[in-house]
Amino acid sequence: MYPNDGFRELDRRECLRMPAKAPVGRIVYTCFALPAVLPVNFCLDPGGAVLLRTSAASELARAVDGAVVAFEADAVDAAARSGWSVVVTGRAGVVREPAEHARLCREGPRSWVPSPEEVFVRIEPDLVTGRELVGGRTMYGVHLAP
Repeated sequence: MYPNDGFRELDRRECLRMPAKAPVGRIVYTCFALPAVLPVNFCLDPGGAVLLRTSAASELARAVDGAVVAFEADAVDAAARSGWSVVVTGRAGVVREPAEHARLCREGPRSWVPSPEEVFVRIEPDLVTGRELVGGRTMYGVHLAP
């Protein structure tokens, strides 16, 4: 981002707060050496980790366990030409500790597509970046709708 380019860089605290406003995010991971993107519902842990809930037998659970992944959430208002985007990059891992799994069953994300055996995936927020665009304003003026 450049000064006055119309974007505002979000600080880490803002970045870790903003995704809670989005109902769905996207996880980016590697599948057979190719990038894969999957929309997911999620929640944030108090420490800023992203939590997902998925089937224990899912490709996602197998592919991301122990891998570095990216998670993106955003909100866009096309009419106002404004919005924000946050990307959390870090190591993902299936939660295996029984007490933590039990806590997440109570407090973690609810699956939109329940399955008989579910696991939680935690993404640690190692690199967190975000930006906000407010009303299409830049140093060059306001971009008006056609």
